[in-house]
Amino acid sequence: MATIHDVAARAGVSPATVSRFLRGQRVRSPEAIQAAVDELGYWPSAAAQSLKSGRTRTIGAVVPDITNPYFAAVVKGMESVARRQRYRILLANSEESSEQEDEVIADMVRQVDGVILAPATEQDQTPMHVRDADVPMVFLDRDLADGEQFDAVLVDNYDGARQAAAHLLGLGHRRIAAISGNQDTTPGRCRRDGFVETLAAAGIDIRPDHDLIGDFREASGYQLTMVLLSLPEPPTAIFTANNLMTLGALKALHDMRVDIPAQISLIGFDDLDTGPLLRPPLTVIDRPMVEQGVLAMRLLLRRFDEQYADDIPRRIVLDTKLVERASTAPPQEETELPGRRTGRTRSL
Repeated sequence: MATIHDVAARAGVSPATVSRFLRGQRVRSPEAIQAAVDELGYWPSAAAQSLKSGRTRTIGAVVPDITNPYFAAVVKGMESVARRQRYRILLANSEESSEQEDEVIADMVRQVDGVILAPATEQDQTPMHVRDADVPMVFLDRDLADGEQFDAVLVDNYDGARQAAAHLLGLGHRRIAAISGNQDTTPGRCRRDGFVETLAAAGIDIRPDHDLIGDFREASGYQLTMVLLSLPEPPTAIFTANNLMTLGALKALHDMRVDIPAQISLIGFDDLDTGPLLRPPLTVIDRPMVEQGVLAMRLLLRRFDEQYADDIPRRIVLDTKLVERASTAPPQEETELPGRRTGRTRSL
C-alpha cells in the first residue's frame, strides 16, 4: 500500500507538503501531488489524519429537500471538489423544518470540519450551533438576515423571475399567475418580488387570486394550479417558482386535459433533466446548479487554510438565464378549458 512518503517522492515534494495538500491547504505543485495520489491509489488513513490534525476530513451538507433535483445537482458539485481533496460528505435532510435543521446541525458539528447549509428558513438560531463549535460554514441558495457573517453562494433569483415575467409579457400575456415558494426564504421572496414588480412596471397589477404562495413542494404546485383552473377567469400563463412546483402544475394541467401552450403557457424556475423531453418541452429559468455546489465547497475548503480563515466573508451571486422551449406561446383569443361549461366561449 502506498504511503505519504511514496506520494511525496513521486511528486518531488516533501511529505509535509503532501500532508498540507491533503488538508486542503495551498501548496506548491498541487497538480503533481494530485497526479501522484491518483497514480499510486493513495488514500490516507482517516483515523490517523484526525489524530494528527484534529480534522475529520468530513464536510456536513444540510439541504431542505433531498428529493429536489436541484439539491441533488448541488451535492454532485460539492462531491466533485471534496473527492479530489480526499474529503467525505455527510448529507442530512432538514425536510424544510427549522426545528429539524437545528437538531441536525447541533449533532453534525461534532463530526465535521465544516458545514454547507441551505437553510430551511432565514433565522438566526441555527448558525449559533456552528458559531459555538467554531466550525466554518458556507450558505447555499438561501441567506440569513445576518448572512454577511458567512460565505454564501446564491443566484440572482430576482433577475431570473424578471426574465420569466418579461418573456410572458413579450408573448402578449396579460392575465398571468404566479405560484411562489416560501416567503421566509431568499428564493421564495426574491422570485415573487422579481416577477410581480416586473408585471407592475409594465402596467399590470397581478390579481390577488393569481398571486398564490406554495411551499416549494410538488403537492402545492398541483393544488394551486387546480385553484387557478377553477377560477371564473383563469390565467393565460403560469409561472412556477421551482422545479417541484412545476411538476405539480404539469400534473394538474394534464389531469384537466389543458393544452400547453395553446390554452395555458407554463414557465418554471429551475430546469429539469426531462425538461427538453416533455411534450411540449418546458420553458424554464435555468441556473448553474452544479457550479453552485462546486463554489460552495471551494469556499469552505478555503476557510481551512489559516491564510484565509479570518478573511471577510465572500458572497457569490451567479446569473440565471431563460431557456425558451415550447411550453410558452402567445395567448389565443378564443378558447375554453376542458370541462368548463359556461354557455359562452371564454378568452384565455
